[in-house]
Amino acid sequence: MSAQPQPRISARSRPSGPLHWQHLVEWLSEDGVISPEEARRTIARCSQAESAQNPLVRLAAVAMARASDGKPLDIEALTQYLAGRANLEYLRIDPLRVDVSKVADIMSAGYAERHKVLPVQVTATEVVIATAEPFIEGWIEEVQRQARRNVRRVVSNPQDIHRYTAEFFALAKSVRSAQKAGGNAGAASFEQLVELGKSNKQLDANDQGVVQVVDWLWQYAFDQRASDIHLEPRREQGVIRFRIDGVLHPVYQMPMTVLNAMIARVKLLGRMDVVEKRRPLDGRIKTRNPRGDEVEMRLSTLPTAFGEKMVMRIFDPDTAVKDLDALGFAPHDAQRWEALVKRPHGILLVTGPTGSGKTTTLYSTLKRLATEEVNVSTIEDPIEMIEPSFNQTQVQPQLDLDFATGLRALMRQDPDIIMVGEIRDLQTAEMAVQAALTGHLVFSTLHTNDAPSAISRLMELGVPAYLINATVIGVLAQRLVRTLCAQCREPDQETARTALDEVVKPWKITGTWQPYRPVGCEDCRMTGFRGRMGLYELLAVTEDFKGKIGGAPDMAAIRRQAIADGMRPLRLAGALRVAEGLTTVEEVLSATPPLE
Repeated sequence: MSAQPQPRISARSRPSGPLHWQHLVEWLSEDGVISPEEARRTIARCSQAESAQNPLVRLAAVAMARASDGKPLDIEALTQYLAGRANLEYLRIDPLRVDVSKVADIMSAGYAERHKVLPVQVTATEVVIATAEPFIEGWIEEVQRQARRNVRRVVSNPQDIHRYTAEFFALAKSVRSAQKAGGNAGAASFEQLVELGKSNKQLDANDQGVVQVVDWLWQYAFDQRASDIHLEPRREQGVIRFRIDGVLHPVYQMPMTVLNAMIARVKLLGRMDVVEKRRPLDGRIKTRNPRGDEVEMRLSTLPTAFGEKMVMRIFDPDTAVKDLDALGFAPHDAQRWEALVKRPHGILLVTGPTGSGKTTTLYSTLKRLATEEVNVSTIEDPIEMIEPSFNQTQVQPQLDLDFATGLRALMRQDPDIIMVGEIRDLQTAEMAVQAALTGHLVFSTLHTNDAPSAISRLMELGVPAYLINATVIGVLAQRLVRTLCAQCREPDQETARTALDEVVKPWKITGTWQPYRPVGCEDCRMTGFRGRMGLYELLAVTEDFKGKIGGAPDMAAIRRQAIADGMRPLRLAGALRVAEGLTTVEEVLSATPPLE
């Protein structure tokens, strides 16, 4: 059966009813978005076969060339054009900004699928509904009557509408199912649901609701590039938040019964004590992301005033294979770091606050050093990521296995390279020194503000100056800053240049450089930033530097010598990244200590 020919529609007329691909092609041609030749080619190609696809999806697959620059028109560009054509707002659906529980109450899943619409925001007076069929209006009055709110339509990608309709309503159904199970049973935790389910078959589906919510949570976090998942109990309800690019974003609110069941479910999968809620617990779990890659998560619970809180730290499977450039090393520091890690023995320290990327730097470095001919052994608390090429040991204080004891044991395991999770006390520091003196390369971390401060910290712990001179070969301080979104950043000619000149005094940045400022687009969720990068300050211990260590350390003299030996302070390293257009002055100022 052949398709019926469609009447030609003028650019000045407003159609009604379903959108047709041929109308859209003609409008694009009339408005000069595509050339007449491109319109004829597209019509000839699409007329060869009928399709039930949405016209936007169908034309996006054709990849029509834009008349202005020759670039293909993707589905987002076509959706934006259609929104303007229909005099409606374009919206790229951000699931982090959608209150799923509210939008699922506006209409049923079947109604949303039938009319191909999706509620995305609900206020006291208005409901915002996304559609890819802006000329179909028959459902508006019915929704306004049922919701008792005004309807404001926006135009969105039909693929996003289809995907999130399934996800949002499935999630809302699972939460309601789990809540019903908890309410019926009077249970506040998943283990109680399980026990009741064994004696009452009708609770099996409710247990499955909790499973589905947890599965959704993980896949959602992977999709949103989250590094941490927070499950937080509050007085009235539980809160789920994701940390993305170092910033926490609220994701979902749910009844406490469901949140408690979710935490218990994750604890079961992580082989943690489900019943124990009075003390902090640690665990780990493996799952797979949407690409099929294995992802490891570290679990941590903490008792709070309103119940048990859980944080799941997600480890990127690509973390341990990043090269120095991907980590954010400038060529100047990358060359010096590579020279240090090739030394046969000595101590290399990585410093910075919690969450500054120290573990990522160490794992990436050790991964490249861990060849078949080298024995890399670690003692960690906790083991951040399981790495097959390392021999990893977990600190267990309850068994008297601390860093110092573990390091002493590693010394008898014929290691070539040793990583100590953290030097916290004199005993651990002395063992690290002993390992370096006996011909091992030792990596460890310290919590100091900058690289030179690591020297004074070791002396404060009680390590003699002559042993520091004999063993420490380098100190790397680091911070993480958000990177500008490459899709929407804009040149910032005056403001950033003036601010940058002030930041780097008494230094000066020479040569051609161009700072940028954040703008915000749909790709970066209107933040202007996407991803993070490291800033590094590398102190290499030279013979001249050793002469500055001894007695009461003169930190000013130590810093001057480190800079003379090639160290770039953290703030200067950040300023260079601003000059390259990778981040902003504000990010650098918030992350780095001032120049002294």
